[in-house]
Order: sequence, then C-alpha cells, then structure tokens
Amino acid sequence: MAEPVRLVLIDDHEMVIEGLKAMLASFGERVEVVGQAVGAERALSVVAHLDPDVVLCDVRMQGASGLDLCAELRNQDPARKVVMLSVYDDEQYLFQALRVGASGYLLKSISSDELVRQLEFVHRGETAIDPSMAARAVDTAARLQRDEFWPGARQGLTQRESEILSLVVNGLSNKGVANKLVIGDETVKTHLRSIYRKLGVSDRTGAVATALREGIYQ
Repeated sequence: MAEPVRLVLIDDHEMVIEGLKAMLASFGERVEVVGQAVGAERALSVVAHLDPDVVLCDVRMQGASGLDLCAELRNQDPARKVVMLSVYDDEQYLFQALRVGASGYLLKSISSDELVRQLEFVHRGETAIDPSMAARAVDTAARLQRDEFWPGARQGLTQRESEILSLVVNGLSNKGVANKLVIGDETVKTHLRSIYRKLGVSDRTGAVATALREGIYQ
C-alpha cells in the first residue's frame, strides 16, 4: 500500500483547522495530517521543519495573504506543493494562485472524499482545480487569450482594481480616485495594496510604470 500524503494545514482560525482534521480523520491511510500552523507567521518554520508532501493553505488570512505565503513557501523550496483553499469561486483568484506557483485551488465547500482525491492528485504532480470551477476556468482562460475582459485581467486585476489603476495612471490622487468612484479613502488604499501585490511592485510609481510597460491601457 502506498504511503499516505503527508499534509500540513495552515489557516488563521484554529476552528477551521480542526474542522479539516475531522474531515480527513477517516482517510488516515490516504492522508496524514502531520502538522498545522495558525496564521502565516508560523507557517514557514512549521513547513520547513516538517517538510510535508502537500501544504493546504487558506487564501485569505489576517495580516498576510495566503497567496503571498504560497510565494514565500515556493521561494523557500521551489518543489513545494501548495494547495489554496478558499470560499471564493472567482476564476481570478484561481489564476492568481496558479501565478504564484500554487499546485491547486479548492473551495471550502468541497466534500471530504473529493478533497482527499485532489490532494492525491497534487502529490502525484498534477494540478488540482475544484471540480465546480474547472469548466468555467477553461472558458475564462480562453476569453483572456482573446482579450475579452477588462484591462489588467491577465495580470489578475479585478474590474474595480482596473478602474482604480486607470485613474492612478491618469494622475489622480487617492482622494481623487475616491471622489471619482464615490468610495472611501481606505477602500482605495486597500485596492491599491492588492494592485501592487498582483503587479509585483511596492508603490504607485511602480504600478504606473508596470501598467504602461505591459500595455495594460492603450
């Protein structure tokens, strides 16, 4: 009999981790939870110490993005297999996860037996995509290739983020963007942080330069 997949769970809520452990408890011969980390801060050291076959990590965590953590884990070990777990069935999140090196993207509504099956796929070197998203993801990828989405969609920007980046490229300040779109200043800052992360820059100057260099806006 093949050895079980050695799994580490990462989430910022211990209750979620315990729930996942309970889901997997009856599949011990196929998946073994060898460790866990509550929050991204401890995750790097836990994963480095345990060296699991697969890491299952929440996409959204307080204080840190699961996507950023995935990139760090992959930087720590390029062969590391990380599967993102999310409540968001938006293909843009899926594409962002694959872009940072994730080996899969699954929804929290997944059944226990399907979760085990997908983790085994990843352990064998395959990419796991939640069955409910697979067909839509293929269609979205094809439409992205045909440029049928808003500017910046290929870079993972949401439609709102694309609007905000366009205004920033045109020289509007945060307050100007907020007034134009009738949203709060803090909302603008939150969107900008997300834009910077997706474009791989640290400030608005870098975002503008990347937008112009990549031809996001014609």
